[in-house]
Amino acid sequence: MSSDRARFGESPWKQFHKTSTGRWNRAVLVKLKLAGVLEPVRVHGKTWLSGTALRAFVSCVGREQHFPEVVVCSYRILSFPRNLINARDTRKGLAAAFRMWSEVSPFSFKEVPRHVDSDLKIGFYSINHTDCLESLIHHCFDGTTGELAHAFFPPNGEIHFDDHEYWILGNTRFSWKKGVWLTDLVHVAAHEIGHALGLMHSLNPNALMHINATLTGKKTISQDEVWGIQRLYGCRDRLFMCPSWARKGFCETRRKLMKKHCPSTCDFCYEFPFPTVPPTLPPPRTKTKTVSEGRNVTFRCGQKIIHKKGKVYWYKDKELLEYSYPGYLSLNEDHMSIIANAINEGTYTCIVKKKERILTTYSWRIRLRH
Repeated sequence: MSSDRARFGESPWKQFHKTSTGRWNRAVLVKLKLAGVLEPVRVHGKTWLSGTALRAFVSCVGREQHFPEVVVCSYRILSFPRNLINARDTRKGLAAAFRMWSEVSPFSFKEVPRHVDSDLKIGFYSINHTDCLESLIHHCFDGTTGELAHAFFPPNGEIHFDDHEYWILGNTRFSWKKGVWLTDLVHVAAHEIGHALGLMHSLNPNALMHINATLTGKKTISQDEVWGIQRLYGCRDRLFMCPSWARKGFCETRRKLMKKHCPSTCDFCYEFPFPTVPPTLPPPRTKTKTVSEGRNVTFRCGQKIIHKKGKVYWYKDKELLEYSYPGYLSLNEDHMSIIANAINEGTYTCIVKKKERILTTYSWRIRLRH
């Protein structure tokens, strides 16, 4: 599965302010929408890198519709798996995965024919697929087991599944008859759809978006994902009787029920699900690079002290980066590559440590040339 965690520059948010209740009003949402972005995540007065996500640029969000009305997102299947599962069951599994997200977001998903343009594109591919051989930030698949699938952050809207896997509808299990793992398509697809919508890996081990969700078997969308998707795309009640329940005091007496079905009425929309992780301070010396959008930028760290057996840690805007993210960045031991765009603006830092002793630090601030 893909691995995604990032923080974004704070400058786009300076002109926007919350209401006294801490919720974003419709006027602000419209401004953010027209600006091409949605909501930043603010916790205790500062922008925070969540286990889920910050802002996103999904093409179907840019239409003239207003939250919390349903926004219809289309997807098309460019290729189908060759092992075990047929096209009919593949469609059934993907539709089930999309329904999981439509239940907690303002989106409704529908499949369109392959030749029709769509917001999201899905395909089952072999090891060397699309541009993975040429791209520094798009890894090729590795055959059976290993990486099962990966998805690209918005606005790309692509989800790739490894066609060497044996996909099924049902629980992931080992087949002694075939000698291979049979992988639950719905589970993996739901995880990757979360990435395609802009969600990152969760720190919550019980979350669908946790990096090890396939191993733990967690299949339901947790409060962590709900919090993240609401932060990105707005919050809405699920039932028409929510105001009536609120008048009866259910927001206090039946808090769990109301969190699930009536978050907007009870003002539960942006209640943070778990504590934040303290950020690491950047080094005092920072090089600023102004680059053109689309340019590949590579940072190199610790090459002169590798012989000292130091370990390299990478950060973006003070938050630890642990994995490579398709369509976002490629993370290696002594260097990291990104494609410059609006999402990737920010400060990147590498810290080389030997146990608890810091051997050296480097920092770069990336800005787009406008």
